[in-house]
Amino acid sequence: MLAESAAARATCGRAAATERHLLNRTDRSGPMPGEAEVKYLDGDFRVIRPGVFVRCAVTGAEIPLEELRYWSVDLQEAYASPEAVLQRHAATLGHKK
Repeated sequence: MLAESAAARATCGRAAATERHLLNRTDRSGPMPGEAEVKYLDGDFRVIRPGVFVRCAVTGAEIPLEELRYWSVDLQEAYASPEAVLQRHAATLGHKK
């Protein structure tokens, strides 16, 4: 009888662990489709409205959040590449003259 109850507890424990795993996996929703709203900080950024991408301020290209590497804190803009950063800075300097 003791062996049967131990086996039953083990089976029940595995079922509960499996159920917890499934619940955790389905409880988390994936990223929201569409454009994210982001606050650009020094060395980091904060997602204000969930989404999967931001737009480059120069080219208009979609930049997946996982690939976002270049932005301006002062202008609160994202850039797709170092070349886009240089283009924006050149345009900004040209307007100040």
